[in-house]
Amino acid sequence: MLPDSTPSSMRASLLSLSVVSLALLLGVCLGPVRPAHAQTTAPPLSSERAPTSPPQDSLVLTLDTAVQAALADNHDLQLAQYDVREANAQVREAWGNLYPSLDLTGSYTRNLEAANPFAGSGAADLTGGNNQTDWLALNERRRQDENPSTSPISFQEFREQQRQSIEEAGVSFGRGGNPFSVANELRTGLQLTQTLYSKQAFASVRGSQQFKDVSRFARNRQVQTTTNEVVTAFYRALLAQERAQVRRQRVSRAQTALQEMTQQVKSGVLPKAQRLSAQVERSNARTQMTEARNAAALARDNLKRVIGLSPSRPVTLKGDLEKKPNDGLQHISMETLSMSRAVDQALENRPDLQRARLNVELRTIRKEASRAEFFPRVEAVANLNYTGRVPDDRTRVQTDNPNSQAPDPFFFREQQRGFFDGDFWNPSLSVGLQFTWKIFNGFQSSSRLQQAEIQRQRAQTQLDQLRQAVTVEVRRAVRDLETARERIQTQETTVRRAKQNYQHVSERVAEGVARPLELREASDQLDQSRLNYLQAIYDYLVARGDLETALGQPLTSTSASSLMTR
Repeated sequence: MLPDSTPSSMRASLLSLSVVSLALLLGVCLGPVRPAHAQTTAPPLSSERAPTSPPQDSLVLTLDTAVQAALADNHDLQLAQYDVREANAQVREAWGNLYPSLDLTGSYTRNLEAANPFAGSGAADLTGGNNQTDWLALNERRRQDENPSTSPISFQEFREQQRQSIEEAGVSFGRGGNPFSVANELRTGLQLTQTLYSKQAFASVRGSQQFKDVSRFARNRQVQTTTNEVVTAFYRALLAQERAQVRRQRVSRAQTALQEMTQQVKSGVLPKAQRLSAQVERSNARTQMTEARNAAALARDNLKRVIGLSPSRPVTLKGDLEKKPNDGLQHISMETLSMSRAVDQALENRPDLQRARLNVELRTIRKEASRAEFFPRVEAVANLNYTGRVPDDRTRVQTDNPNSQAPDPFFFREQQRGFFDGDFWNPSLSVGLQFTWKIFNGFQSSSRLQQAEIQRQRAQTQLDQLRQAVTVEVRRAVRDLETARERIQTQETTVRRAKQNYQHVSERVAEGVARPLELREASDQLDQSRLNYLQAIYDYLVARGDLETALGQPLTSTSASSLMTR
């Protein structure tokens, strides 16, 4: 080897350093380089690696289990399911307007001061007479009883005998207070109401049923979008995992190359610049490995978020990107992916389009409900009331002599009655029809009718807009799928050629014709080609999922998106 002090040697070292730096930039995503004397075959692809056992507490996720877990735990799906349950409750609520309603009411009133209802009317004169009618009735009975010992008496004698009887019985009259006031009033009632005619109630039932269907199609669409999100997130996590593995291989390869170059520099075979170049390559490889490892962790966290798992839950992905393109894709014909056929399928099967159509019908029904406010409402009403008027002083003067068949105007006795005595409590029952018709309410009904018509027109415009958006979405998804398919075919050829090139360079290095740098460049090209191939597979799978979501149905029975229809 030429001395390092010679200008030509320095130029050669600088040239080698430049070539290595260029190879380093080209091999950012490539696998590790094995020693030049030992690297005679291409490094194994990720599918050829020995599988590693996951931690015991780690959740192993395949694509199917990830989708199934998301269908059970995804938060957006749970919200959509809540909307469906709420719509079911609204249907029952709407029917409740047509069912009989039974109301129980109760009240208690304490009358502190009550007015005389006969004040100023002279009604007291009509009810007066100072017991003259009782005196006349007594004398009439005595004249007719043919008993000589019972003769008629004067009115003064009649009043005197009554006074003596009252004093002997210990009865007191006129305890003060308003005789027309009752201290305690209690009312309890049952009211039964049955709607006989209400156009607004009938429209509400139809509208609630329509809203239930709208919520159901919204839930179905959420199932499709969530499935596609899980599929995309799962493949993205797999791709990030593959990239992280390649970065680890690259670090291992750079470390091995650095050790060999260090030994060769000590032996005087290579200049020190080659060792510096290898050190730079190893440092860059470690940085790329750290970034790739972090990207893989972020991809797994995003997958857990989409599924609905806790971010702290450890998961292990089980899958291989390179095996996915053969999973039923050969059954997809160009006729299935034709633009016009795909658009027709989407317009027919998309739940969000069906939801938009039902939403237009729902707005029409709600417009009818607003118009129903101009019609009357007829109800049948039945009332059962039980009223208690209970005074504080519940003493009663008994004037009926139980020992005498004839009325005795001189019999008086005080009697205490209980709170629930039948004299204080009285039932009442009434039935009837109730007719309600809004004649004028400040133009509120007409304004609500106008708003309902505007909402119907808005729903129709949203439906037309969604049709156009679906058409564009499907056309874009078909193009993306065809582009991704072509990229896979191209990258398959590129990987095959990169393998051949690597084998050729390995043989030349073994023969001593090529330099180790050329072998590292060929290895980097092979790894980069493989990563590009994996990226193309990922793009294809994502494009297929996007197309299935745009169509509203899976393309094949083996597709992961077929879970959306189960």
